[in-house]
Amino acid sequence: MAIHELTQEQIRTWTLEQKDRWWLENVFRGDMPQLTLRAALTGMLLGGLLSLTNLYVGAKTGWTLGVGMTSVILAFAAFRILARLGLARELTILENNAMQSVATAAGYMTAPLISSLAAYMMVQQRILPLWQVVLWMVALALLGVLFAFPFKRRFINDEQQPFPEGRAAGIVMDALHHGQAEQGVVKAKLLTGCAALAACVRLLQNEKVVHLLGLPWRVPESLWEWFYRRTADIPQWFGNRLDRLTVGLELDLAMFGAGGLIGIRVTTSMLLGAFVNFVILAPWLIQRGDITPGPSGVIGFREITLWSLWSGVAMMTVASLLAFFSKPEIIWGPMRRLLVRQDVGARDVLAHIELPIQLSLVGVPIIGTLICLMGWAFFDISPLYSAVAIVLTFFFCLIAINSTGLTSITPIGALAKLTQLTFAILAPGDKGVNLMTAGITGEVASNSANLLMDIKPGYMLGAKPRQQAFGHVLGAIAGALVATPVFYLVFLHSGQERLNWSQALWPEPNVQEVHFGSHPMPSATVWRAVADILAEGIDSLPVSARWAVLVALVAGLGLEWLRLRDKSPLSPIGFALGFVIPFYTCAIMFLGAFVFWLAERLRRPENWCDRWLVQNQEPICAGLIAGGSLMGIFLNILDIFLP
Repeated sequence: MAIHELTQEQIRTWTLEQKDRWWLENVFRGDMPQLTLRAALTGMLLGGLLSLTNLYVGAKTGWTLGVGMTSVILAFAAFRILARLGLARELTILENNAMQSVATAAGYMTAPLISSLAAYMMVQQRILPLWQVVLWMVALALLGVLFAFPFKRRFINDEQQPFPEGRAAGIVMDALHHGQAEQGVVKAKLLTGCAALAACVRLLQNEKVVHLLGLPWRVPESLWEWFYRRTADIPQWFGNRLDRLTVGLELDLAMFGAGGLIGIRVTTSMLLGAFVNFVILAPWLIQRGDITPGPSGVIGFREITLWSLWSGVAMMTVASLLAFFSKPEIIWGPMRRLLVRQDVGARDVLAHIELPIQLSLVGVPIIGTLICLMGWAFFDISPLYSAVAIVLTFFFCLIAINSTGLTSITPIGALAKLTQLTFAILAPGDKGVNLMTAGITGEVASNSANLLMDIKPGYMLGAKPRQQAFGHVLGAIAGALVATPVFYLVFLHSGQERLNWSQALWPEPNVQEVHFGSHPMPSATVWRAVADILAEGIDSLPVSARWAVLVALVAGLGLEWLRLRDKSPLSPIGFALGFVIPFYTCAIMFLGAFVFWLAERLRRPENWCDRWLVQNQEPICAGLIAGGSLMGIFLNILDIFLP
């Protein structure tokens, strides 16, 4: 079934009432089942599982990846198989759409765990009770929904902004449910097969599992392990063992898949940044004595990044802010248009299916007040500071939604840094206030923008928007309830030990060092570093690190200026990430991107590269990420119980 859309001329000249009436008559599907019990439960189940893959990827790279398309394909294939077995009816297209709203909302819920909340616990050396974190995350998500819907009529109904990722999801669902269903089943099989492959490889890399199974061999976890088995000497570079410089290749299929989704430009930039940091700068700085051994007496990733994160943070900050302010129309355009009153006296023909604006007018003050009280009780933040952050959030939601609608890029990093700069003036020296107010603005704006990204395919397919809003809330609750306990029990450490249930629910006030084990947590590291430098000043850094910050600021401005003018293929943010992510992780991500980039170059119509790799890049990568991530988390949990 072809998707009905207005022409550009109609979008430009019609009033909002005309557009709404046209949509109601030509696109709206009436009472077709949408947010049914099975759609909601499927979305919560898939979203909860896929939120764990985002938790794993985010802990290693700082990014969270969209899970909407993966959930759409899996749910469609699962119910088609059940229907053939006579066990269930197939999902309707709008049930699948409602399901993906629930699942994607759950996937987004990992963002604060790997950024603001993790940074807060590192800075304060304090473990927050698990139940407080769940309540905080759900409250921010709910405020995001309430902020989003007043803007939905403007950006989706009136301006018909593309929301590219949401539009792609709508096109895929239309193809699956109207004529290309078998192709969807093939994609689901590829996704499942790749997930099984990645899970098996990850399982056979675990020494305890291999021992229990009595196998005579084990799949190596990295290139260095392969070297260990064949030589007594680890290769060295300027007197430093390459494995301690993190130079090598990690055999992590989840990161291989993540690289395939992120793309060749960003992963090449990451690998180049890692090469400069770990191969060139680190050995030189070790010889100079600027990088010194840690408590264990050796120099490794943690000791190197204690120096290098400052230059990486400087480059990321200046590049993201330049990219943000380089498009003033995205910033000021929606604010200007919001002040222009249109269609005065026009009748709201969609009042019976839209989320009532009155709900936002009443709900925002109520939930906003609740967040202010939570900030006071949980983080010791003055309610006045939280209120200022919520006021800023209104404007940041406008900017984030407009940017997401036009480009699919939500500039949360830049918006959060603007909040941190603001509160460095309002609450100088208070790192807790600096981090958690930025968490409010960043997470609420992110939820608002992502909700409208999810609603876009529903608008294309004729769904009821208020049901998608309810689905988003259900997904947020599911994601928080699944991802948060795993974050506490698997990733969060106090001293040398992981937490147990008692410590997660009722942590002791005096804990040992709070950290995240072998997971680099680059996003949280960046948030913490910005708070540190704003609170303590650049004078607190070693002299060599100050010079590195200056060079990084200039280089970041130059590289981003060239990128914005299509004169450089490098991504300065990707390059800077190479300073806070181990070289071996950057290498496997680059390899994943390179394989699919090469397949794209070698493709011919209907040859094997085109048929199996290019046309199925997303399900292959999503399968590798899901299988490797979920098995990695399962093995971490298993490690808690196995001696």
